[in-house]
Amino acid sequence: MENGRFRRFSPENLEFVLLCFEGPDQPYSMAGGLGVRVAELAQALAELGFTTHLLFVGDPSLPGYEVREGGRLHLHRWCQWLSRDYPNGVYHGEEAKLWDFIESAPWFVVDKIVRPAAARGKVVAVLAEEWHTAEATSRISDILHGAGLRDRALLLWNANNHFSFHRINWGRLSYVATVTTVSKYMKHMMWSLGLNPLVIPNGIPNRFLDPVDQKQVAALKKAVGGTPFLFKIGRFDPDKRWVMAVEAAARLKERGLPVKLLIRGGIEPHGGEVISHAYWRGLRISDVHATGRDNAAMLAAISEAAPHADLLNLRSFITDEFKRISFAAADATLANSGHEPFGIVGLEVMGAGGVVVVGSTGEDYAISFHNCLVTETDDAEEIVGYLMHLEATPRVEEEIRREATRTAALFTWDEVIENLLGKLEYLAMTRGVAFQAPPTEPDPAPTVAELHE
Repeated sequence: MENGRFRRFSPENLEFVLLCFEGPDQPYSMAGGLGVRVAELAQALAELGFTTHLLFVGDPSLPGYEVREGGRLHLHRWCQWLSRDYPNGVYHGEEAKLWDFIESAPWFVVDKIVRPAAARGKVVAVLAEEWHTAEATSRISDILHGAGLRDRALLLWNANNHFSFHRINWGRLSYVATVTTVSKYMKHMMWSLGLNPLVIPNGIPNRFLDPVDQKQVAALKKAVGGTPFLFKIGRFDPDKRWVMAVEAAARLKERGLPVKLLIRGGIEPHGGEVISHAYWRGLRISDVHATGRDNAAMLAAISEAAPHADLLNLRSFITDEFKRISFAAADATLANSGHEPFGIVGLEVMGAGGVVVVGSTGEDYAISFHNCLVTETDDAEEIVGYLMHLEATPRVEEEIRREATRTAALFTWDEVIENLLGKLEYLAMTRGVAFQAPPTEPDPAPTVAELHE
């Protein structure tokens, strides 16, 4: 409190630093959902007026330093001297890049970002992502202490998944930084490590709430030409329960339904197991290669392949626009993961007004038969039963699509950042971080009429 008034963080007294291996450079740095998360979070913070620095392992062919959003978003492409020798993406030469990041990034953050910000009366919130940044976060704290600046920064380290937890010095990290994660599922998983992280969810950009072009939706339904029309997208990872999804499609076909399963996977070896299971279960499979990236080319390729296939395997790049068209057009998008730290695809489907089938792990936003369908087993028959229930009760499907859009609006980055700011203000009070209250406009003088009321 300051003069009896609660102090709020604002762009006038707070700057952000995001540390992450992945980043916005496609395809070099954006290997998956982590890159999407930090790119969109940094963009949203800058759009809200916060000076934001993003340090990530960047594309070696791009400038080492780039400024966007009218000077508010600063991209610092790290490890580029190594990336030139490791051109196959952010994780090519991972250990060498990790060493360089740990040795150099902490000093840069303190000397080039925190120190100047403190001189301007600002606090810096450092948001570090995933195990690669754990040691760097600890070193930033040590350097800040040595420079007499520890009370000018808040350090948060975030777990998006449980990858390489065994490589983290949890005692040290949890002493110097506040540990956070993206869902109550991940929070409970980390209890076994003696940790009790704060939960700050993932978000989606506001554009993912824009209405989907219904003419394009109708065109995709016509091109696919089957019902139920199912869609699944993601890495070919056993945790994503691809085989369960394929098995559900096979069982629907066995019931005499003209099911169509449209999929877009990755290059992971598990994809071979998924396709093999589809063949074994008697599904006709067709690889779909579009001649271009526009919607017309994709629709033409699907329309040509669909009459001869039950499973349409998209082998071409698909845009965010076409992905959202697929979410809206499908009778259900299968995001039925067995382990999902948060489940961002589920929210993306909801934002497009689609019906999504999710798992029951990190999807804190999910309420089954209200805004989505929640699977609680690995039994494909559960998916089949829920889809047949929707087919028999159109009213429930309409309610799900309506409530899905409302739910997605609660998880835009603007909403998530408000959550984040509340957490930061709590941490500032408990960590002894000193910051100035933002300037306030004085109350206007009362009018003559108001004085006589």
